[in-house]
Amino acid sequence: MAFTSFIGRVLFASIFILSAWQEFNEFGTDGGSAAKSLKPKLDVFSGHVSTHTGFQLPPFELKVAVAAAIALKGVGGLLFIIGSSLGAYLLLLHQAIATPILYDFYNHDADKKEFYQLFIKFTQFDLQNLALFGALLFFIGMKNSIPRRQLKKKSPKSKTT
Repeated sequence: MAFTSFIGRVLFASIFILSAWQEFNEFGTDGGSAAKSLKPKLDVFSGHVSTHTGFQLPPFELKVAVAAAIALKGVGGLLFIIGSSLGAYLLLLHQAIATPILYDFYNHDADKKEFYQLFIKFTQFDLQNLALFGALLFFIGMKNSIPRRQLKKKSPKSKTT
């Protein structure tokens, strides 16, 4: 059972680790293709947040955000493989931040063709992200529900005389 669980964690974490490895290889000096594709989506997301909440997101360098995403996925995936809850929390944090930024169908009018195309992508990829999110929550719940092994004190044997 322990070996099967380990293989499951390796396969699950491979999604995140391979994605982080690809982004790391493309990173370059400017953040790579991830930073280029993230820039317009992040601008739209920050505009959406500021109009609906009145809160202005602080300015930050996009290269740092991409590096942080790579770190969250890479370190979180590796820690998840060894069975650490911290790895699952790091992957949850990445999913919670990245999903609403990457799939921004909510910024388009429902009457336009763009909305349906984005909504279809959203349902395909966000449902996948939602499943990953659920699996991580399940792992954390199972990890917390298993009681820690307590050292059993050996009862002293009575001496027969």
